[in-house]
Amino acid sequence: MRDSSPVLARLRESLQQLEPRRSATPAGLFALGHDGVDAALGGGLARGRLHEIFADQEDASSGAGVAALFSLRAGEGRPFLWLRTEAMQKRVGGLHATGLVELGIDPANMLLVLAPDEAALLHAAAEAARCAGLGAVLVEGWGAMRGLDLTATRRLMLAAEASGVTLFLLRIAADTAPSAADTRWRVSASPSIALEADAPGASLFQIELLRRRAGPPAGPWRMEWDRDRLCFRRPASDGRTMGGAEHDDRDASLPAPPLSRPVLPLAPGGAVAPDPAPSVRRAG
Repeated sequence: MRDSSPVLARLRESLQQLEPRRSATPAGLFALGHDGVDAALGGGLARGRLHEIFADQEDASSGAGVAALFSLRAGEGRPFLWLRTEAMQKRVGGLHATGLVELGIDPANMLLVLAPDEAALLHAAAEAARCAGLGAVLVEGWGAMRGLDLTATRRLMLAAEASGVTLFLLRIAADTAPSAADTRWRVSASPSIALEADAPGASLFQIELLRRRAGPPAGPWRMEWDRDRLCFRRPASDGRTMGGAEHDDRDASLPAPPLSRPVLPLAPGGAVAPDPAPSVRRAG
């Protein structure tokens, strides 16, 4: 791939505009908000590192939602970059701005770049990881990504460590493989807790820490997203914790609550998904 690629040229222009916002390299950890997850991580996820997030094909929307919310937490108000290929855009559809806003993500604070192929995607990720003006970089891939090996992930990790930018590598319908990532996660959808009038509850996920360089695997946990406080939390129904896994104290005879609606509404063929029907939402 030539350095004169139009995609990379536009990306460099966007990143250069962020340079005046550059601050000292952020250090330490950022908390996710869920007490059980943060405790298992020793306080939170490490900034300036590469983190992998895996999701099955049927949980692609949940995986994208968690990766975007992790990026939001890592950035602390700074813009984050979302990288995906044109093939990915055609496969799962375009991002829905209204869905992002419902999660508390300001679309104006997010840059979306479509790469022509996976080689360009990884090249763009390496470029973006060097820009300290970004809060986070989300790299989205499908299946076995050609060129993504231990050497490539080590290159991304080194770039993240040098700039302080946190990288999230979202792997949809992919098998785990050796990498230099600091942590590796598995994400799936979890039944939400219905609100009044059986309105859909807050977005809820099941997440498991598969690997961590600084400690043992842990989980699974159920994490609910609080869009008012912009952080994750323990679901109100999860009252007991045993062996690192949270258990639901609800009566097993009660019907299961409805599944959360897709976290990021997507439409096939790249079309924008229609706005969801209005729902009742508890305030306060």
